[in-house]
Amino acid sequence: MAERKNPLTALARRQQPVRRGGPRGAARFAPTEKPKKLRVTLKRLLTLFRPIKGSLLFVFFLIIVDCAVTLLIPYLIGLGINQISTEVHHVRFRLLIEILLVLAAFYLLDALLTFMQGWVMAAAGQKIVIRLRKDLFNKLQKLPLRFFDSQPHGDTMSRLTNDIENIDVTLAQSTVQLMNDCLMIGGTLVLMLEFNPILTAASLITAPMVFLLTRLIAPRTSRFFSQQQKQLGELNSRIEESIAGIDLVKAFNHEDEEIQRFVETNARLTDVGAKAQVWSGYLMPLMNVINNLGFAAVATVGGYLALRHQITVGMIASFLTYSRQFTRPLNDVASIFNTLLSAIAGAERVFEILDQQEEVPDANRAIPIQNYRGHLSFNSVSFGYQADRMILKKVSFNILPGQQIALVGPTGAGKTTIINLLTRFYEVNEGQILLDGSPISNFKRTEYRNLFGMVLQEPYLFRGTFLENICYGNSEASRSDAIRAAKAAGCDAFIEKLPAGYDTTLIENGQELSEGQKQLLTIARALLKDPRILIMDEATSHVDSLTEIAVQNALHRLLKGRTSVIIAHRLATIRSADCILVLENGQIAERGTHEELMRRNGLYSAMYRNQFKD
Repeated sequence: MAERKNPLTALARRQQPVRRGGPRGAARFAPTEKPKKLRVTLKRLLTLFRPIKGSLLFVFFLIIVDCAVTLLIPYLIGLGINQISTEVHHVRFRLLIEILLVLAAFYLLDALLTFMQGWVMAAAGQKIVIRLRKDLFNKLQKLPLRFFDSQPHGDTMSRLTNDIENIDVTLAQSTVQLMNDCLMIGGTLVLMLEFNPILTAASLITAPMVFLLTRLIAPRTSRFFSQQQKQLGELNSRIEESIAGIDLVKAFNHEDEEIQRFVETNARLTDVGAKAQVWSGYLMPLMNVINNLGFAAVATVGGYLALRHQITVGMIASFLTYSRQFTRPLNDVASIFNTLLSAIAGAERVFEILDQQEEVPDANRAIPIQNYRGHLSFNSVSFGYQADRMILKKVSFNILPGQQIALVGPTGAGKTTIINLLTRFYEVNEGQILLDGSPISNFKRTEYRNLFGMVLQEPYLFRGTFLENICYGNSEASRSDAIRAAKAAGCDAFIEKLPAGYDTTLIENGQELSEGQKQLLTIARALLKDPRILIMDEATSHVDSLTEIAVQNALHRLLKGRTSVIIAHRLATIRSADCILVLENGQIAERGTHEELMRRNGLYSAMYRNQFKD
């Protein structure tokens, strides 16, 4: 089985938009096509409202006042019409004008209250979303690398942005609307029953039709909105992969293929998005048909009762308005239901990450690292990224303080896996890893990892200045210390030529720099941290021969007197190592110095001679 991609590189490139492959056959963490636990997710969403209880109560008060004002408007309209219809030749203009002025004031008050509701809930909703986005990002920092090995970066980013934004819209808009609509439905029904039960029955004749229509359309809309979120994540992954690997795309002339893949993914998103919009779009036109039927029923029954002098014309006008006020919230509730389903689908995707198991917590009685000597031991360690496929099998070796240990072997032999276990990026399945005689699981993970410094095969620089990147491993270092580290690494020469020197801002991953310059900066970063144990993964593999000399000189200063573990592909670079471990099929096939292994004339000797046969 091929060894997985180096998560050390991934750790240094945690923010780089690259989709990394995990162990072959690893289960993919995929978004759901529809909410699996509707009630559970909805209940969990409601718990997010606890921090904004005060705002909710204030908004609820505004809604009550707004509903009272809105419910009085139809009554005033009917009262005004009655003034005209009862005294055709002697209209009481003063009373009519007063009614019209009150109506105008009520309409203005309604607009003001609606604005205040939206403003308060928008601010409160942002508080929740900020907290949720922070919780999700914090969770991502605490998840083990196993999660990132099976999760496309684009989909993870989609959950952090699109899905949370979807929740924000629901909180800011739909919550207020739902509370308003529920009060309006109840208040309107009570007033209608109080005024005339017969006309109320005529108004309610369309309610079962609204319920049935919602039941028919909502499940399809929910399914397509969920699929739309999933396809959006896939599209983000496709875009990020293409941008991150644009040099390879151009080098292999795959522009047309990438465009075709994008078109196909975009077509799938367009298809499910169109279906979601079409099915949700069916709702309102059909609702309008039902509303018009209800409107016609009220007008017909009202006209009949008016001819029999059982109600006034003003009462009919009021009821027609009340009928609108009753059916409109029903329509809104149906529409909000679709929005809620979409938000719940997004919330479920967010909660799936929040519920992921974090790194194995530190021991309850974690011991501090005291009297550090630096003796590391692998004792019969076995490990596999999948339980049924072991990468390492009963591996044992020692790393003495100050030793340089080199790991060599064919691809997939287990070199990177040893580093992953040594740095506790993964936990062993069997056996133990000891530091000065104590299992490394007894130490706090942060304190233990602080012992290590890393110079990786693929250097990564973060957005920020040169100085900030050098100080990334030691934020307490002074500017003068950082400059001394840069000079020791040999990167001060090109930094000082820049207009702003060490305060020059790098673009993403230092794309304006050569690979050698980036590698020298990462060496300066490691020098400034001054780690007890250094991890190196073929730090000169991507640089030219001339730059390699500068990098090797910087590495020599970095390695001097320091415990180091080196993954080596160029065997000439580790001839001076104190011990070379030759891995094959997850086991140590050979061990010894370069001279000892060459005399043994085994696997290492064959690999070495093969590299230098010319």
